[in-house]
Formats: sequence, structure tokens, C-alpha cells
Amino acid sequence: MRVIVVGASGTIGKAVVNELGDRHDIVKVGRQRGDLTVDISDPNSIMSMYTEIGSFDALVCAAGHVHFGPFMDFTQEQWQLGLNHKLMGQVNLVMMGMDHINDRGSFTLTSGILGDEPIEFGASASMVNGALQGFVMSAAIEMPRGIRINLVSPTVIEEALPDYGPFFRGFDAVSAAKAALGYAKSVEGRRTGQVIRINGCVV
Repeated sequence: MRVIVVGASGTIGKAVVNELGDRHDIVKVGRQRGDLTVDISDPNSIMSMYTEIGSFDALVCAAGHVHFGPFMDFTQEQWQLGLNHKLMGQVNLVMMGMDHINDRGSFTLTSGILGDEPIEFGASASMVNGALQGFVMSAAIEMPRGIRINLVSPTVIEEALPDYGPFFRGFDAVSAAKAALGYAKSVEGRRTGQVIRINGCVV
């Protein structure tokens, strides 16, 4: 299969490329480097990416920014970061990709454990992750041509603990390689409309 990995240079993205790369033709896409570049907060950039790539069999998005900070200090611009980038960026990857994805293809998006287990300073991430879950479950029942869509929700990643560990006390971290198994399950399996949670195990 021809698989687009958006966020291919990130911690999870690199692990996804490593997991799938031996079995599939990977198109690595990043904001600043890769086979192609894209800004998922910009619909025109997404359209340009798809025009250049053409047809494909699966897309994995392991990208998306949100602001972390005290709830009472959030500004409109800080809320909009998560809404424009992690939420609508991934929604637009799906909507604009529908004209290019092959029959029985798949989209795999990324949320995170904060959609289920909130933490201090994580209100934007929890809000966006919950919205992504609703989008994927709803979109799945209307997808034409046998196209599938799933959401991977990883816990905190071991490689990210130096930066995020203090915010995730008591959480069971997993390696990026283990998180990548959830993406493989979505791309290479037949499930759709599912949240694949990775929290010590892949379910």
C-alpha cells in the first residue's frame, strides 16, 4: 500500500514509519522536512500536498499542536491553536483526502489519553481529543467506497518524558514503537470508527 505519514519526523511519526516501512510504500510528510511538507492548519497547504501525491491507500496523521497552560489564563488565540491545528487540521486531511484516497483505503488520526483522563493545564488537549473521537465515530458510518477511519489515542510516550513527565505523574508511559502498533492495527486491519487506546497495551 501507499501510505502517507503526516508528522513523519516526530517521535510517534518516526516509529510509525519504522513499523510500516518494510511492508508499504511510505510518503513521509512533515511541517519542515520530509518527502513533502504541509501545514495542516492551512487548507491550501493540505490541498497542495494531495495534488502532488495523487492517489494513495492510507493516511496516518501523527501531528497536531495544542496549547498547555492554566485554564483560567487561556486566551482565544491559545484555544484556537488546538482547534485550528490538531482538530480541524486532521478533519481537513480527511475531507480533502476523500477525492484522492483509493477504494477501501483508510485514515488514521491521533488524539491522546487526555481525552479520557484530564490533567492540570491540559484543557485544550482534552477538548480537542474528545472532539476528534466524536468526529471519527460519526464519519465512519458515512464513509463511501469501503473507506475506513480510526483514531489512535496513546498515553504519554516514554521518549517524551523529559519534557512532559512532570505533567503525567502516575501514568503508564509506553514507547513510541509500542504506540506505532496501534497505527499498524488501524492501517492493516479492517476496523473502522474505533478509538485504539494505547495505555500499557494496544486495545
